[in-house]
Amino acid sequence: MATHVLESSQDTRDERRALAVAGGAHLLHDGYTDLIYLLLPIWQPEFSLSFAAVGVLRALYTGTMAAFQVPATLLADRLGTVSVLAAGTALAGAGYLLAGLSPGLPVLVLALILGGIGSSTQHPLASALVAQAFAGPRSLRALGTYNFTGDLGKMTVPLAASLLLLLLPWRPTVAIIGALGIAGAAAILLLMPRLGQTNTSGPAAGAAELSADPPQKFGFALLLAIGLLDSATRMAFLTYLPFLLTHKGASVATVGIALTLVFAGGAAGKLACAFIGARIGVVATVFLTEGLTTALILALLPLRLELCLVLLPVLGLALNGTSSVLYGSVPVLVRAEQRARAFGIFYTGVIGAGAAAPVLFGLVGDALGVTMTLAIVALMPLFTLVPALVLRPSLAR
Repeated sequence: MATHVLESSQDTRDERRALAVAGGAHLLHDGYTDLIYLLLPIWQPEFSLSFAAVGVLRALYTGTMAAFQVPATLLADRLGTVSVLAAGTALAGAGYLLAGLSPGLPVLVLALILGGIGSSTQHPLASALVAQAFAGPRSLRALGTYNFTGDLGKMTVPLAASLLLLLLPWRPTVAIIGALGIAGAAAILLLMPRLGQTNTSGPAAGAAELSADPPQKFGFALLLAIGLLDSATRMAFLTYLPFLLTHKGASVATVGIALTLVFAGGAAGKLACAFIGARIGVVATVFLTEGLTTALILALLPLRLELCLVLLPVLGLALNGTSSVLYGSVPVLVRAEQRARAFGIFYTGVIGAGAAAPVLFGLVGDALGVTMTLAIVALMPLFTLVPALVLRPSLAR
């Protein structure tokens, strides 16, 4: 009896440590990913970039991050999940260190690619570790907490950088932020508990099982389609929001505060929508958040800067709220032994869509201007509504 109690206590401590370390990795990596939004208005005049080129710079990081999600899970099968997650965190930090040392655009491009490769490890591996540490329905709540920590990073890392930018040029600022990745990698290796291997997610096994269960496969495909449109909207909006605010007279520090307000609202939205989704359902939540996103982006465009800042937290709540119920639905539609691979596929798709959207809308921005571009972006969430309706029966299985 005493042995059982001790084992249970140890399991609880391991669960908490796994969630804390995975959440810390999520905080840092999401902060790295969204710090770029703050830096783009600085890089545009320094390197004489068009809006399309700005979108390409953004896509270099998120595109490589998307492309290496599934390879990261394959590498983790061979070298261990914790080791690959730590190595990726160190590489992401090294990318920002290199950006801080960059003498010109070519080195900055290389730094963004390296950082994106490093950050590709975090979403599929950290989320799989959380799902592995927490059994049954508890894993959904733990994944919701893990998801929330990413939004803390989106708030804190750009805010910290914007404050540093008041004292330092951008190169030493990003180098200091990059050093955090090296420290984070060491913390992952030292603090993450070694969990038992409870799933087998090889590529062949995963593909066979999905093809053997067509309704499950169809539901996952619909969820992914909604995620693609939602991510494309969010990334396009966040990429060109700083330019809209700059046109309205915002300084770099004000843009940093504005992004923090969006991400703070996003963090609240992810928590709130987890409860709302449990009460009214995933489909109704998607209708609510996507409809609000369209209305609030359109409302933002004619407002003065001060009123924009007031509106941004509410917009952030709607903009990020959808992703909470989408990510939380992946384990519902995919068997336990497929989760690492499914998360890899899902994150590859949504991050890939987020990487492509700024490039495509950058071309629109060069032709029509930022305001018209964001007006078009505002209409994209409406295209998630039909897939959401078709998805309803799959979530009821």
